[in-house]
Amino acid sequence: MTRVAVLLATAGGAGYAPVAPGTVGSAIGVIAYLLTRHWPASWQIGLAAAVTIAGIWAAGVAAQHFGRHDPGQVVIDEVSGQWVTLLLTGAGPLGVVVGFFLFRLLDVTKPWPARRMETLPSGLGIMADDLMVALYGNVLLQIGARVVSGAV
Repeated sequence: MTRVAVLLATAGGAGYAPVAPGTVGSAIGVIAYLLTRHWPASWQIGLAAAVTIAGIWAAGVAAQHFGRHDPGQVVIDEVSGQWVTLLLTGAGPLGVVVGFFLFRLLDVTKPWPARRMETLPSGLGIMADDLMVALYGNVLLQIGARVVSGAV
């Protein structure tokens, strides 16, 4: 089971990217969004939730495997966080680009209370901070889309 967990936690090995593995994980989150954005909302939410729940387990196992609390190779949190940032926004190409950079910025800066969530135990702590900033990003994208559409 450790191999399965590490495979999921590293998003199929993307976490081993030699440069910016978190950004690579975010790109996979964008792909997940693009592949599912036309699905019924309940399916999108269900699949994103399933990946997140599996990610909590996998990140915890992978952290033990790598011997660190939040190893750089674990990128399932970025995959899930990026996906949740875009989830149900209806973002087109420009919105996806904005959402990508917005999530990366929020993930790096971790506004309150996201940074505190890193202290949660095991895989939950690894995933929770990214999910918090993903919610911030999603709300900001939703507001931005309404402002832009109202201005035109």
